[in-house]
Amino acid sequence: MKTRLEELTENLDSVRTRIAVAAQGSGRSASDITLIVVTKTFPASDVKILYELGVRDFGENRDQEASLKSTDLPDDCRWHFQGQIQSNKLKSIANWADVLHSIDDLAHARKLDSLVSSDSKKDIFVQVSLDNLPNRGGVLPKLIPEFLDEVSVFPHLNVRGLMAVAPLGEDPAVAFQRLKELSGQLVKVHPEAWEISAGMSNDFEAAISQGATHIRIGSQILGVR
Repeated sequence: MKTRLEELTENLDSVRTRIAVAAQGSGRSASDITLIVVTKTFPASDVKILYELGVRDFGENRDQEASLKSTDLPDDCRWHFQGQIQSNKLKSIANWADVLHSIDDLAHARKLDSLVSSDSKKDIFVQVSLDNLPNRGGVLPKLIPEFLDEVSVFPHLNVRGLMAVAPLGEDPAVAFQRLKELSGQLVKVHPEAWEISAGMSNDFEAAISQGATHIRIGSQILGVR
């Protein structure tokens, strides 16, 4: 029977190889893609193994769980919050998350800005709804330009770009192509917001083919709980 170290090493190597192949196919290199390993529901012991294997970016969507894990790992880890935001959790999330991938509410952006110390900034992605389903979160594509204009004025928020989840039942490459086109339009006005957070375990190669700079992978590396 394989040890947990052996399992994670094998899975991580496989995913990294697939990232490299997909990146090459899109005219980029693996170093252009940030791999965020989604460690939600998995113990800090797994995160520590991944850290030893060179991973520095970890994704979580539960504040209570992540706030504990983040204190148990070295300071050079980058913690990414990617779940739906609850206003009463924002203060805690702001304490441990380096990047928030799911900003889709102006009130949340305003509150987050107020929580960041005056001499620093918090990185965010604006979440786009590619399927118009409210329970999955996201700003409607037609409202994104105005929304980005509004969040860009907050002095303590650094808008990195757009984030989206592929709609259920749709070819992810087609969905992510829409995201890529929207991003291309926005960078003409906001050149600093050029990054794209898209792609998970089942569709990250399609996301990379459409310009994703950040991919969020859990089960392909950690397995299924």
